[in-house]
Amino acid sequence: MMPVRQYAGIVGAIVFLLGVVGLIAGESPLFGLVNIDLVEDIIHLVTGGLMAYVGFAQSDVSLARTVVGGLGVVYLLVGIVGFISVTVFGLFPHGYSWADNVVHLLLGVLGVAVAWLLPSNNAQMRV
Repeated sequence: MMPVRQYAGIVGAIVFLLGVVGLIAGESPLFGLVNIDLVEDIIHLVTGGLMAYVGFAQSDVSLARTVVGGLGVVYLLVGIVGFISVTVFGLFPHGYSWADNVVHLLLGVLGVAVAWLLPSNNAQMRV
């Protein structure tokens, strides 16, 4: 399996599970660090499910690269905006914590790096 698909599958499953845990836990800070609310839980379910799909259920590396890179840019922007406006301009009523912003920045940087910096086929990886 290509690294971009592995990344998409693993990170997608984790983000999806975070959405499930958020729905079960309700609207309270998770582990006292990260904010969860219904809107964010739905976003985690959708983005995690999409990444898990391109990672595990299909074989088009180009699609996986596009999804991982696109969501990486989105997570990167959300992380940056979270430092400017903790509620992301009113989208999340409970607001982001510093931990939320750091996680979003990390997911963004990793997503962009995996999608755009890793080689596109196994032959290039051996060089």
